[in-house]
Amino acid sequence: MTIEPVNTEPVPLAVAGLSASYGVVPALRDVSITLHSGEIVTLIGANGAGKSTLIKAICGLVRPSAGNVRLFGEDVTGLSPDRLVRKGLSVVPEGRRLFSEMTMRENLELGAFARSDRAAVGRDFERVIDLFPELRERLATPAGAFSGGQQQMIAVARALMSAPRVLLLDEPTIGLAPAVVDRIADIITRIARTGVNVLLVEQNAETALSVADRAYILEAGAITAEDRAITLAESPEVQRAYLGI
Repeated sequence: MTIEPVNTEPVPLAVAGLSASYGVVPALRDVSITLHSGEIVTLIGANGAGKSTLIKAICGLVRPSAGNVRLFGEDVTGLSPDRLVRKGLSVVPEGRRLFSEMTMRENLELGAFARSDRAAVGRDFERVIDLFPELRERLATPAGAFSGGQQQMIAVARALMSAPRVLLLDEPTIGLAPAVVDRIADIITRIARTGVNVLLVEQNAETALSVADRAYILEAGAITAEDRAITLAESPEVQRAYLGI
């Protein structure tokens, strides 16, 4: 009998029993999610379910009242975003948050603020731009002059410039045209193939479930379901609640 070796490496991202509030109003209640190596995991839920609060709690912008966040086994609960970037976690925030008067190139270079290996940064710049060939000729254009979909691509590219091992995407398709949504979904899949572990937070359940390996459903600040993404996509309850079927 052959005994398979046990993988003892810590998971890229583990959130355990996380709770958070805004004043006396609870926003997250005992939330636990895990992102395993090589996965795209999505968190879906209606507007106001607590999805963005969870992202903020993971990346240090909201202080949890209970629970913890572990990055590759290390407790990083409450660490500031800049320290988390140095530990391999990067976030594409909802609304993109680009510096609109700065050029695309300057925005991307800011993504590498925590890196000192300039030669490696230069190589990564070329690899990142290869993901967005339609933008290559506009590196000197101010970020504010791009369309909404193009700005989202720049925001993703900026996050990749930090060389993350874990990438959090907060509502990357919100407000975008269907063709652009498909383009963003393709980019997410390609990023995962490069070895970056991806947590995708989305209100667009159809897109999220189509690219993810596993999925969680968040309702009123609590996880109500977890399964393979394809399984949840085929669930009649999920189809009625989130897919308009």
